[in-house]
Amino acid sequence: MSGDRSHVTSRSVPPATAARAIAAYAPSSVSGEAAAFARAVVAQARPPTVARAKALLFAAGRLAGFGESVGLELSAGVLLSEAVIERLILVGCGGLAPASVRTLRTNLRALARAIERYPQPAPTRLVRERAKAPYSAWEIDGYLRLAVALSTGRRRMRASALICLGAGAGVIAGELRHVRGSDIVARADGVLVRLEGRRARVVPVLDRYHDRLLESAAFAGSGLICGGREPGRRNVTDELCAALSRDSSLPRLEPGRLRSTWLVACAERIGLAAFMQAAGVRCSQRLGDLAAQLPAASEPELVALLGGAGERAA
Repeated sequence: MSGDRSHVTSRSVPPATAARAIAAYAPSSVSGEAAAFARAVVAQARPPTVARAKALLFAAGRLAGFGESVGLELSAGVLLSEAVIERLILVGCGGLAPASVRTLRTNLRALARAIERYPQPAPTRLVRERAKAPYSAWEIDGYLRLAVALSTGRRRMRASALICLGAGAGVIAGELRHVRGSDIVARADGVLVRLEGRRARVVPVLDRYHDRLLESAAFAGSGLICGGREPGRRNVTDELCAALSRDSSLPRLEPGRLRSTWLVACAERIGLAAFMQAAGVRCSQRLGDLAAQLPAASEPELVALLGGAGERAA
């Protein structure tokens, strides 16, 4: 229920410094009526700082000017509706940069919520999934030693393949059960894993895992390298992970953490942290947008960058 947004109560009075900034708002870019609307709704929102007050005043003034241009009533109930805000964003933001348009919409929505008499309950915050912690080099060495100590040659080869594909090529759990020995090839002066499916790609294997993975691939031949008869079997790696998790000095082996180990190793090789620090980039979406503008790397380039010489496993 929206209610009347024009009410003003004693709780609607902003701090003194912000109140002065609101009272002084009279830009030449909007009419006196539009400025008065902006002052009234921002005062009701009670911004805590001068900077916040100015941001809301700009947004409200822009909205009021747009409302005047299309003949809308200058009232909060009309202008601060979702439909009018979206119309402003679509047709009334000429000359603003995309980032400024996004900020404008965010501020108008915040303003509408702040002066709503009967606001909708805030959505429940959901836990954001974080990347799993990588394994340390000594932990990976420990898993590889456990793999070598397994009771049969078949189990040793499959366990080694699991570790090498996860920590050496970043293959995720859902992809592991589809990889065959024939999908591992020595080419372009490195070792490559050919992955099929929704995210089909060719991945260079980190150098320290080359020999072990090639040995496992030769053993598997055209069969599934981590075992099983059908790729659709979902728990094919569970037994291997359990067998490699029996040493109490090591954490439980998880394919997700193996992938994180590979991601961190690759990030270190390409200097990702230094690039993001220097560029001031924090959003992974921006990295994806940038990468989309670059030419695809060839197999030799991938091997040289991500699968080249490094410290081999013992």
